Amino acid sequence: MHSPLFPIADPAKTRLDTERFKEFDRKIRNEKIVSCLIIQDGYLAYEYHKNKKQAQKLQKINSCTKSFISVLIGIALDQGLIAGLDTPISSYFPYLEQKSVDPVKLSITLFHLLTMTPGFDWPEFGEWQSFPRMLYSPDWVRFVLDRPLLDQPGEKMNYNSGCSHLLSAILQKATGMSTYDFAKKHLFQPLNIKDSYWYSDGQGIHNGGDGLRLTSRDMAKLGILYLQGGQWQEVQIVSAAWVQESIQPKFRTYERIGSYGLHWWSERIDSRKDWTEDNFYYFALGFGGQYILIVPSQKMIVVFSSELYDHSLRPLALFRKYILAAE
Repeated sequence: MHSPLFPIADPAKTRLDTERFKEFDRKIRNEKIVSCLIIQDGYLAYEYHKNKKQAQKLQKINSCTKSFISVLIGIALDQGLIAGLDTPISSYFPYLEQKSVDPVKLSITLFHLLTMTPGFDWPEFGEWQSFPRMLYSPDWVRFVLDRPLLDQPGEKMNYNSGCSHLLSAILQKATGMSTYDFAKKHLFQPLNIKDSYWYSDGQGIHNGGDGLRLTSRDMAKLGILYLQGGQWQEVQIVSAAWVQESIQPKFRTYERIGSYGLHWWSERIDSRKDWTEDNFYYFALGFGGQYILIVPSQKMIVVFSSELYDHSLRPLALFRKYILAAE
């Protein structure tokens, strides 16, 4: 039974009914993609699951978790629980004020964590091969804070799941409740997300980098919320200003992926043209091919859940080739 949130599009009316789209359907059935949803103009235009179980399964959304952390930071800001993005993180981690700690770390702010520009030596996309070493540590927060600095804060974006975990720790301190409880109360309940799971570290801090599990349909709800400027059924869940701020491209480090905002990726639809409201899309991206892609000009959300652990970017390539171009 389909939820009324996703009324099924009449195939004759969908904007996706082209030969190229049929080719997309054939391609994903031959990949380790377990679920794919396309919602356009408020209708479910396409739904694929490898098997019936996948539709209900809590998917490992991996680093798509980071974009949920971004929304939660926005909600905490809206509520006045966090003063602003220029707040130094030392106000949450007094440990940084000790004389033995590099004093430059005192200038790291929330903005630096959200844009992954604190300057830490963190070769997650290098020698660590997409697996942050903090996961082996008895104290993840301390592990991140203790990393030496390679750059001045704000200079350079370098992919860093430790930033996301620090943001989860900050949410816990700022809200007086766990990140997961805060999410349930202010995001999941309003979006009618009933089934979820969120891993935590040894200190009980929920893993901000990749700890969340959701169904593919519930992943899509975040896309709908953002496409609607932070509104859900006429209730403002997170401010439209936050949505706009978080999806704007701020740093470009990884050409194959796109630009980075506040824990959201973005890219132009047509790379030959300027970055405009009509010529960009933005997305949450998780290791192994997990995606929530939003194309504002086409009123479209595309979700992938995959097991492509050697080819995380393949669903993005298929989306770019067949769906963006199918319009």
